[in-house]
Amino acid sequence: MKRRVVVLGAGPAGLAAAQAALAHRAEVIVIDEGERVGGQFWRHHDTLTDRHLQHQWGRFERLRAVLDRATVHSSTSVWRVDTERGLRVHALQGPADAASRTALTIEADALVIATGAHDRALPVPGWTLPGVTTAGAAQALAKRDGVALGRRTVVAGAGPFLLPVAASIARVGGEVVEVVEAVGARGIARGWGRAPWQLAGVAGKAGELGEYAASLARHRTPYRLGQAVTRIHGETSVEGVTIQRIDARWRPVPGTERQVGCDAVALGHGFTPRLEAAIQAGCRISPNRFVEVDDRQATSIDGVYAAGEVTGIAGADAALAEGAVAGFAAAGGDPDDPRMRGPIAARRRMHAFADRLATHDIAPGWTAWLDDETILCRCESVTVARLRGAADAAGSSRGIRLATRAGLGACQGRTCGRSVEAVLGRPLDLDRRPVLSSVRIGELAACAEGSGIDEAVAGAG
Repeated sequence: MKRRVVVLGAGPAGLAAAQAALAHRAEVIVIDEGERVGGQFWRHHDTLTDRHLQHQWGRFERLRAVLDRATVHSSTSVWRVDTERGLRVHALQGPADAASRTALTIEADALVIATGAHDRALPVPGWTLPGVTTAGAAQALAKRDGVALGRRTVVAGAGPFLLPVAASIARVGGEVVEVVEAVGARGIARGWGRAPWQLAGVAGKAGELGEYAASLARHRTPYRLGQAVTRIHGETSVEGVTIQRIDARWRPVPGTERQVGCDAVALGHGFTPRLEAAIQAGCRISPNRFVEVDDRQATSIDGVYAAGEVTGIAGADAALAEGAVAGFAAAGGDPDDPRMRGPIAARRRMHAFADRLATHDIAPGWTAWLDDETILCRCESVTVARLRGAADAAGSSRGIRLATRAGLGACQGRTCGRSVEAVLGRPLDLDRRPVLSSVRIGELAACAEGSGIDEAVAGAG
């Protein structure tokens, strides 16, 4: 009898997992929130997307082709993962704003969690003005819709991801005024220059870097190191930014401010994994907030595997390799199978590359560019002053959330959670949710009837 493998997420890790599980003759079911498979890395529109903005498109087409042998549920939101009495996934199928969605409960022999990551943007005074987005959103606009964020955009934050974002905006006709990287030249040299032989196996990354550097040169876009956007100006929308030098701990250096005119800002300060499903499944999470896995990509819960950005931010190639190993193991395959030699070797090479990404980790001094009126939680308009004022009086994590409503809005802390915790200096457990996605009361009641999920409904209350 075939093993049934359910894959959560249809980005590089999820698609590779599905392909590997199918190769081991498993029954495969893929669930994804997006309209089309591909995740953020292969985000696309069949007619609007410029293929020059995609990497490894041929590989995507090969992975997509094998899904003919799988069941794919797109536009489907998982709201509950049960692992205590077998593996079960509860989901709602249909657009999130649809009047009626179809309930879906799937039992599985194995589950692969490949839910990816959110891109993270640090709050800045003025960042709620129209014209400010995350770097990922700016790239999605360019890749999927062929639209530039604005006429003149400043791309700011930390990490290599800023480069493809700038290239994408330029490709669709926008002007990138500057790319502003928080890490200074010495930090870059130390982080990326050590043990260079370990990067010999990732020559393709050098090619990508060359493409992005050529794009910056062609458009005469300055690339500033050791600086940050510390304030965004405008009355009703973005009119300009203050850019300032920052020290190694990301504290603004007084007297180095300069103003730059622009009508859009793309902020990207790295990524944070989407852990909610893994946490609800009971998977052990590491101190640095990633799902712990062994060599087979198995988590601490029997039958549950994880791959991609939820196990560490390492890029699409690492996600593809991890996904292949996870899918093959979830289907009952032996990691010593000759077919796994390639993915395991690729995983080792890409992890060496990923170690360098820590060069761009957020340093704690960034909170020095906030003022009391800076909004941290955009959904509930919670300011720095309100949060700090309630922190001592409210005491517990639950008390802080109820007193300030930080993390209780539509995004449930997905956007603001890490920043709120940084300002408070302690965790709030915002990733631990009884319900993983938005569910209407009527939908929840209909799902609960006869499905054995009464405890989930109780937890949601």
